[in-house]
Amino acid sequence: MLGWVLESKPLVTGFLRRTNFWKYSRATNVQPLFRMRRALCHKAEDTQKVVSQTAAPGRSQFRHDRRPTAFEKKILLWAGRFKKEEDIPDLLSSEVIKVAMNRVRIRICYATMALTLLGCLVMIISGKQAARRDDTLLRLNMEKKAKWRAEAETEQEAVAVKAQ
Repeated sequence: MLGWVLESKPLVTGFLRRTNFWKYSRATNVQPLFRMRRALCHKAEDTQKVVSQTAAPGRSQFRHDRRPTAFEKKILLWAGRFKKEEDIPDLLSSEVIKVAMNRVRIRICYATMALTLLGCLVMIISGKQAARRDDTLLRLNMEKKAKWRAEAETEQEAVAVKAQ
């Protein structure tokens, strides 16, 4: 009903239900107005302090560094991320490797599309030239069968000559 009164979605009413809005809305001191009643909020803040203290200075605490394999190094070079293999650092984040792999995959897809279109054009041109020369499959098959019949007749004649 409150969502209908405020002309908003039920998300707002759910937020207002989870906060201490109704408890502090009538009070004169409105400072802790939107404090959430979740039990783990203070623990989460404490763990963030501990994690930030244990993380190496100047580095992100959620950065996942790993050693790139030889194939991943080649991909990093093909993607244009680094100029030489010596420029690649020992540890890279997985996001950098993932972006490089996506770039190489997209380039391979573009190359495949271009080669497919080129192959289609070559087949169209060669088909039109064959049609002009009257090189149809029907004519080629008829010539091949006529040749086989002629060879079979010469073999039969050779067998008949040997028999006499």
